[in-house]
Amino acid sequence: MQAMVFDLDGTVIDTMDDLVALTNQVLDEFNMPRHSKAEIQSYVGNGALALMLQAVPPGTPEDITSAALTRWKELNPQFDQLSRPYPGIPETLEKLRRAGVRIALLSNKFDYGVQVMVNAKLPNVFEVARGERPDTPRKPDPTGLSNIFHQLEADPACCAYVGDSPGDIQVAKNAGCLAVGVSWGYRSVEDLAQAGADVIIERAEQLLDLAETR
Repeated sequence: MQAMVFDLDGTVIDTMDDLVALTNQVLDEFNMPRHSKAEIQSYVGNGALALMLQAVPPGTPEDITSAALTRWKELNPQFDQLSRPYPGIPETLEKLRRAGVRIALLSNKFDYGVQVMVNAKLPNVFEVARGERPDTPRKPDPTGLSNIFHQLEADPACCAYVGDSPGDIQVAKNAGCLAVGVSWGYRSVEDLAQAGADVIIERAEQLLDLAETR
């Protein structure tokens, strides 16, 4: 295994409580109905715009939705107090690095939000950490993942992408690497299996076995 690239929300860091608080704060400011944790969790995975399009009431004018999204991004850096790395993730990432596996991160979260969260919760861990930006379209487009493999000088056939959503599985397939699903994220194991995951793990430490046997 030359490199492992990870999704962020729902894979290495549990951000859901902060995402719920943030989204409902924005909805409050725009006098819109709040949503439950389960509802907001179902909106997560395809970037902030997709989340907000589902969070605002049906029929909300485009300019209002855009303003709500802008406010969501403005407030995002303030909502990180409840977010934590999943059990075993920091230790496992460090062991992978010591074993010579290159470690990177690719998320559909907007890039500034990725940098803030990673620097606050898992600093100095990832060689590359990238979110959505003009040169990095959202997953499952393989452009961002392929660019990371190129930057790390890694052969996709000897790499893995690790995530918690069908989109994560699909981007791995599109980029030609091992598709690893995690059972602890925001989507079900059934969703990951139906998406075609090569492996679904239940504990972070299982990544060490994949690195040794791949």
